[in-house]
Amino acid sequence: MTPAEPVTPATLDVPRGDGRLALVTGVTGYIGGRLVPELLTAGFRVRAMARHPEALRGRSWFDAVEVVQADASDPAQVAGVMAGVDVAYYLIHAMNGGPQFASRDRRTARTFARAASEAGVDRIIYLGGLHPEDEELSKHLESRREVGEILLDSGTPTTVLQAAVILGSGSASFEMMRHLTERLPAMICPRWVSNRIQPIAVRDVLRYLVGSASMPREVNRAFDIGGPEIMTYLEMMHGYARVANLPRRYVLPVKVMSPSLSSHWVGLVTPVPKTIARPLVESLVHEVICKEHDIAEFVPDPPQGLLPFARAVSLALQRIQDADVTTRWSSASVPGAPSDPLPTDPDWAGGNLYVDERTTVVDAPRHLVWKVLEGIGGEKGWYSWPMAWTIRGVMDGFSGGPGLRRGRRDPEHLLVGDAVDWWRVEELRTDELLRLRAEMRLPGLAWLDLRVEEDPVGRTLFRQRALFHPRGLAGQAYWAAISPFHGVVFGGMQRNVKLAAERLARESAPATVDVRDEVTLTR
Repeated sequence: MTPAEPVTPATLDVPRGDGRLALVTGVTGYIGGRLVPELLTAGFRVRAMARHPEALRGRSWFDAVEVVQADASDPAQVAGVMAGVDVAYYLIHAMNGGPQFASRDRRTARTFARAASEAGVDRIIYLGGLHPEDEELSKHLESRREVGEILLDSGTPTTVLQAAVILGSGSASFEMMRHLTERLPAMICPRWVSNRIQPIAVRDVLRYLVGSASMPREVNRAFDIGGPEIMTYLEMMHGYARVANLPRRYVLPVKVMSPSLSSHWVGLVTPVPKTIARPLVESLVHEVICKEHDIAEFVPDPPQGLLPFARAVSLALQRIQDADVTTRWSSASVPGAPSDPLPTDPDWAGGNLYVDERTTVVDAPRHLVWKVLEGIGGEKGWYSWPMAWTIRGVMDGFSGGPGLRRGRRDPEHLLVGDAVDWWRVEELRTDELLRLRAEMRLPGLAWLDLRVEEDPVGRTLFRQRALFHPRGLAGQAYWAAISPFHGVVFGGMQRNVKLAAERLARESAPATVDVRDEVTLTR
């Protein structure tokens, strides 16, 4: 891989925000989380809207923005957050929201458009999908097209940016391509790998998003945005292999692999589950290339030009290597996943709560126990019976859940809202508490509560609680079936976390020097 130049903001030479207020939705998602700091750099004030604002704690920009709680589908809440807004970014789309996602997308877009119009917002900006004309589109691509039309018809000047594959560390499109290429030196692929695509670097997408805020009021239209090269998906995989210094990949396109079968295959080979892979694959069935480059009239290309494919891949890989991936496709919560807060009382109104609780004394400072806990999951695993976690992860993946493939955004540090394999960080207090909420397919709700404490005599305690709220008889049967394995799985985790923390303590202890050696050395 070629060395990457220092990454600078994408928006240094776009029109300034001059204190205008930008409302950003989808801030827990991949693009929204990266857009906020770019808007701040460009001189905007930012109001970040989220259903669960606590998921934004720990973001570097959290204290520099106004964070508001609102559900985009609630007209009253959306109207409330629109007050005083100059430009509103609509970055909401249900990638894996179930069979009714299109109707939900439609209702949410209309709610947003009505609120923006009534509040007198100067401009709406929406990031949609690049698509061909006069072709039958997939349900997801059609929904994104329809959302764009709803916003354009809102009466508020609207910019719709239409992009194909976005190249950047952590994007679902990039992760799919990266893992297919890295893990399969030879593969059979569907014929869509020969379709032409115009990928674009995420930094250029961000540049267009910020620059669009300064378009004249009379501009109300969609713009195609893409990078400087038109490539096939096959050429993209070969190009990735070259940048990553991998041997040439051998690909045999076939005609029999449907988008459904392709998405299952992607779900097995890459961290991107089939529910998210399917809309990505279905968009690749079409040739998605820009029909115009009119956006340059309002947001000129950067002086050095739009980022070429190889450079975009190199920068993305450098971010991954440096563990500097600020947002990932898994940053957004999974639609339909449990979001109920952990009940603090086992006799809570929701019903029974099964608990497996264990405590271990650890001969190590609490900050070293915390270091082990904060690094849990992903490549380091769960300090327990690996085969049991692997089998459960495969089962979850086959049933449509995230399995163990999502990994982590950062190998060492966590933020509230981060995905960690099939868990999501619900609460985090450094050196004290890591609470994970399960997003796997379960007949109930589950949490894993990991605490570091000190007892009255100053010993470090590692407390671990697995909690499960069953849903009906199926949930109770599930708990009964897995309970016999808790001693191996959770007991093993207790022992191995303890051993790992104590090993860190020994390694970090200052070396002792025998007094006789000191005397000898001074003679």
